Amino acid sequence: MKRENMGGLAAEDQLALESAVLLLENPSFIARVGDVIGTPIEKAVALLPVKASEAVSTAAEKAIGASLKLAIKTMDYHDPQTGKPPQSSDWWHKGASIVTGGVGGAFGLPALLIELPISTTIIMRSIADIARSEGADLSVVQMQIECIQVLAFGGRTRSDDGAEIGYFVAREAMAKAAAEAAAYVAKHGIKKEGAPALLRLVLMIAERYSIPVSAKAAAQLLPAVGAVGGALVNTLFMDHFQNMARGHFAVRRLENKYGLEVVREEYAAIRDTIAAKRAKA
Repeated sequence: MKRENMGGLAAEDQLALESAVLLLENPSFIARVGDVIGTPIEKAVALLPVKASEAVSTAAEKAIGASLKLAIKTMDYHDPQTGKPPQSSDWWHKGASIVTGGVGGAFGLPALLIELPISTTIIMRSIADIARSEGADLSVVQMQIECIQVLAFGGRTRSDDGAEIGYFVAREAMAKAAAEAAAYVAKHGIKKEGAPALLRLVLMIAERYSIPVSAKAAAQLLPAVGAVGGALVNTLFMDHFQNMARGHFAVRRLENKYGLEVVREEYAAIRDTIAAKRAKA
């Protein structure tokens, strides 16, 4: 039940928002994979051949386009026994991601270009699963579009992590394109994914999604990585987008309960507090 005291959040919702901020404003996938692999991945990305970079960007765009066809509606919205949204199956999706990452890491760029649409589909399935666990109604077109938008969150480099290009900035940048795409899908469905309204959104998401994809490609193509390292990189890749989904749909749930402005103000306050503590550490 919504609290009426000065627009504040209930204790459990405050904790949920704090967890969401920690997830959404954490160091990017690039920083995390660089720390785990022990190699400055941004430098490895810069060393990717031009053709390889173009191939990765094209593959990322196609993978997102294919995600528009994902059958989100095949997932039951409520648990038939409890009537509540079921818990998400995070580890099942990570397991599937490990397998595809191992293949991509073992056979290099050609395998990666084949593996990426599969990995993206698994990620999309996991995002939808998490959205459902946070109470999102996946029969609503806007929620389906928001699942796809999650691929654009956290697409930052290490040097960007302190910049003002965080979660809400990314969301606002896509707001108009997402609304137009949702309106188009609601009217025409997703069979005509080449329609301008959908294409604009896909291109915007692909621009940010290609940043972690390029980092993933660079890491998996390192000679010392191979199949085992590829599986590890894919685990981090999946974990990153599961975190983005968990944070995003928790924020959206709270916005539906308290209103956008209340949640945004509290989000900013929590983010600033965390940043101040990190600066002192």
